[in-house]
Amino acid sequence: MTIKEKMIDYIRRNRVSSTEIADCLGKQGGLEGIHALNPRHFEAGEIHYLFAVEESNWTVHEDLQGEVSDKIIFIDGIDVNGRAIIGDLVAKYILFYKENRAIVSNGRMRDAHTLVKENYPIWCTGVSPVGCFNRPVVREAFAEEIRRGRERYHGAIAVCDDSGVAVIPKEKITEEFLGKIAAMEEQEDIWYDCIDRRKWSTFRTICLREYLGERGD
Repeated sequence: MTIKEKMIDYIRRNRVSSTEIADCLGKQGGLEGIHALNPRHFEAGEIHYLFAVEESNWTVHEDLQGEVSDKIIFIDGIDVNGRAIIGDLVAKYILFYKENRAIVSNGRMRDAHTLVKENYPIWCTGVSPVGCFNRPVVREAFAEEIRRGRERYHGAIAVCDDSGVAVIPKEKITEEFLGKIAAMEEQEDIWYDCIDRRKWSTFRTICLREYLGERGD
């Protein structure tokens, strides 16, 4: 098992939240403005990067022809001007026929009535009835934006829940960072024990960390 597989497995088994991941990243890593379309979903996995440009989702359809499954599909809306990038047909294709875990996008979705009814695991910036066009585009005109997006997201790990989406960068997918996640989980257990069982205040527990003195640390 690779370190990436170990990290994803640990996060899934322990349901490590996006909040805890952001804390491990120094209060960073959250994707601004991206929210769960449907509540009570938890997904974690490797990101597969797609993009849409020139108010068209042509590249999304084209690139989905490749072999991709068991991933968090991230769709980068680079030049879509507020248009919804995909709707229920593409979402169903990604999640059911391609067997991926979730869809995340920094753009909007349409066919919200169906996406909500089907309770798809989708995180996005919102919804709109106005969709992208289905026409060929000039990828080369956006080569630098695509390169930056792919470098940032493709192969990284996304953790998605009701708080939003936190991304673990590729350079943080290490044994050291996995240990940091495990330590964060242990700390959360200690905090809850102090507050729930010992009836300490949050100030004594979180700010002063008086439990460290009890352990001789």
